[in-house]
Amino acid sequence: MKNLVLTFSLLTSMVLFSCEKKINAATLADNTNGKNSPQLEETTAEGTIQVALLLDTSNSMDGLIEQAKSRLWNIVNTLTTLKYEGKTPDIEIALYEYGNDGLSSASNYIRQVTPLTNDLDLISEKLFDLRTNGGSEYCGAVIQDASQKLTWKDGLKNMKLIYIAGNEPFTQGAINYKEAIADALIKGIYINTIYCGGAEEGIRGLWKDGADVGQGKYFNIDSNAKVRYIVTPFDDQISQCNVRLNKTYIGYGSKGVEKKMAQEVQDANAQSISGANYAERAVSKSKAVYKNDSWDLVDKAKNDSKALDNLKKEELPSELKNKSKEEIKTIVAQKTKERETIQKEMEELSKKRQAFIDAESKKTKTQDDLGNAITTSIHSVAKTKGYVVVN
Repeated sequence: MKNLVLTFSLLTSMVLFSCEKKINAATLADNTNGKNSPQLEETTAEGTIQVALLLDTSNSMDGLIEQAKSRLWNIVNTLTTLKYEGKTPDIEIALYEYGNDGLSSASNYIRQVTPLTNDLDLISEKLFDLRTNGGSEYCGAVIQDASQKLTWKDGLKNMKLIYIAGNEPFTQGAINYKEAIADALIKGIYINTIYCGGAEEGIRGLWKDGADVGQGKYFNIDSNAKVRYIVTPFDDQISQCNVRLNKTYIGYGSKGVEKKMAQEVQDANAQSISGANYAERAVSKSKAVYKNDSWDLVDKAKNDSKALDNLKKEELPSELKNKSKEEIKTIVAQKTKERETIQKEMEELSKKRQAFIDAESKKTKTQDDLGNAITTSIHSVAKTKGYVVVN
């Protein structure tokens, strides 16, 4: 009898364990629509927001690329307003282009322009390098490539988003978009679709269905419309702060000179769009997410207390090569303090700037462009992931 009870108990435990595993696998919860969605085991201490932008670069998409250039820093600043348990998450952005005849047919006319990276200047540089050229737009293929080849982080605190924008039917290509999206969902990646054209046309082309399957948001935009900027009384002051901020960077190593020049080039690129866009970029540069420890001594020393002690002479910029270790530490400390002072000043100005923009936006109809579409969906998904917006 004891053996029978023991056997029954063992079988019961096995059944319960099996059921629990099935339930855990099936109830991958956490979504905006009340459906089941991916939930992976928590493995990271800090939250990270990862965003992949998949942009159609076929002939008709020049307007979309211009909007992406115009809205990059607005999107970054939207992400910086999110907090998880009071902490600012890291931000990584990846860039893909698809539907361009200049790309290989063997790759389904897809190119990973950048991996997921916190090098925001690199994202800006590559955006400004994009060129349109004919093409066949395979949405399923580019979603699959991005979900499989990018390095997505596990963990409930991490928010993972794909934004795909284009104007051809969502069904083109040999890879079924539903299967590609299902694989992405297993990794906890939400798929948002942005159709460049009329809303009903996008629905007929199954762009909305792609978002529904991917538990994301569907938007339609006029990709040829000019982005409407609200000029504020604080833009010039923020831009002047940015000039001072740049002087606090001390390039080092093989990348130092090149990356410092690249920083100024991306300032110029932002300014070529508009003064307001330049101010938007400057605000991004004042935030913690704008990290350059791979080439800037101030950021490097902030993240590594022994960085200056371990620095080799050949890695130093010309102006520091004849300085002692103690002199270098003093200079870096001065630049650090100077940068923090400027960033605090920019923070206060950016709050006033945003308040002005919010007030003006209420007076007029908000333009439904790429940046607004992405901002809306970021806030929506953020709430479901436990993030809060702190302006």
